[in-house]
Amino acid sequence: DMEIAEGCFRHIKKIFTQLEEFRAFELLRSGLDRSKYLLVKEAKIIAMTCTHAALKRHDLVELGFKYDNILMEEAAQILEIETFIPLLLQNPQDGFSRLKRWIMIGDHHQLPPVIKNMAFQKYSNMEQSLFTRFVRVGVPTIDLDAQGRARASLCNLYNWRYKILGNLPHVQLLPEFRAANAGFFYDFQLINVEDFHGIGESEPNPYFYQNLGEAEYVVALFMYMCLLGYPAEKISILTTYNGQKHLIRDIINQRCGNNPLIGRPNKVTTVDRFQGQQNDYIILSLVRTKAVGHLRDVRRLVVAMSRARLGLYIFARVSLFQNCFELTPAFSQLTARPLQLYIVPAEYFPTVRQNGKHPSHQVHIIKNMPQMANFVYNMYMHMIQSTHHHRQDLLPPPELVEESETSKLQENEITQSKESEMKTATEIKTMSGDTTKENILNEKPKTTEEEEEHRKMPEHPGRDSDSEDSETELDADK
Repeated sequence: DMEIAEGCFRHIKKIFTQLEEFRAFELLRSGLDRSKYLLVKEAKIIAMTCTHAALKRHDLVELGFKYDNILMEEAAQILEIETFIPLLLQNPQDGFSRLKRWIMIGDHHQLPPVIKNMAFQKYSNMEQSLFTRFVRVGVPTIDLDAQGRARASLCNLYNWRYKILGNLPHVQLLPEFRAANAGFFYDFQLINVEDFHGIGESEPNPYFYQNLGEAEYVVALFMYMCLLGYPAEKISILTTYNGQKHLIRDIINQRCGNNPLIGRPNKVTTVDRFQGQQNDYIILSLVRTKAVGHLRDVRRLVVAMSRARLGLYIFARVSLFQNCFELTPAFSQLTARPLQLYIVPAEYFPTVRQNGKHPSHQVHIIKNMPQMANFVYNMYMHMIQSTHHHRQDLLPPPELVEESETSKLQENEITQSKESEMKTATEIKTMSGDTTKENILNEKPKTTEEEEEHRKMPEHPGRDSDSEDSETELDADK
């Protein structure tokens, strides 16, 4: 009995505890006040950007915002001042900050913060993050020595930049890493793109670089992958310049649009914007044909090479980039494979072929962009025709259709005839009933009719004649 009583007491106590927690929401009526209460009193983990922390610092301090730990992700891409402000979002207690732990996670081998003013960037060294400064001055760090994002072959394109970077066990064991990329001979490849109609890179506006040949080639490859069955959301298209990004988006809107067989890629953006993100398959356009440009920064190269999990296909002017000394470790591996696109069109997604195994279907070599565009167009039309034939095969034979239509017509005729017969019978019955009523009404004693005729003399011919009324009644009956 005592145990039951204690259990009941605990239940009652829990109810009062919940009522105490809910009491604040009875007093606070507006959504803003309730959100502030949850932020300060109830929230265990709070996520925000450093920019938001800087903008709302005054409001948070006034609310009495308190925290003990800070975790900063992508710390190597945050300005020093943006890193410092989140440390000061609470008032000190007795002259001491209650902050106990500060953890920074980042990669100083990737892109630094974006500084648009070149003077501040170069001469004031403002692009150096606090994370990078700590690493440079020798603050002890914990270095991760294994990655679990990409295939081991893709990891080799950028692991040379780190002291030690191996692979986690699941990279070798999971089926998605062991399987080959359907429709491709290689899991990564560098494809050389020559001038299209005598034009390589173009510059409509200063520093607004575009390359029409690469853009068309990239979109054609994306369409090819979608026609093979790749989910469009698993493919991202990256480029190193904003001009090329907008050009690729325009071509996708023109070529793909709302086509249900193709769809749209997960993202079309620049390498800088895609830092910290990933996707299964990356199509990369390097744009430049006259000068290497800002890809000479090895940190940007590391970001570009490390975004893909399962497949990476790069379009570039190979003769330009392979002679750049800073890019040699990566491009020496890329140029070891053929510089023309190797595809296996008869292999659909997903494939059972293991990565590194020779495909059982025929391998096609695509020499240039026009050939790839024509190939994709023919493949698309063939798929449309196959779908049309498949739908025709699912339909019943014409003889059965004609027989079914004939039987339906006969059934309709029989139904209509029955309905007309029933309607006629109803009308006849109604007419007979009306006639009977008229006969009953018209049956009067002859003496009465004669007396009335003698009593009344017509003022004009046909005054008491019922010929017109009878005709009207007959017409109505008809």
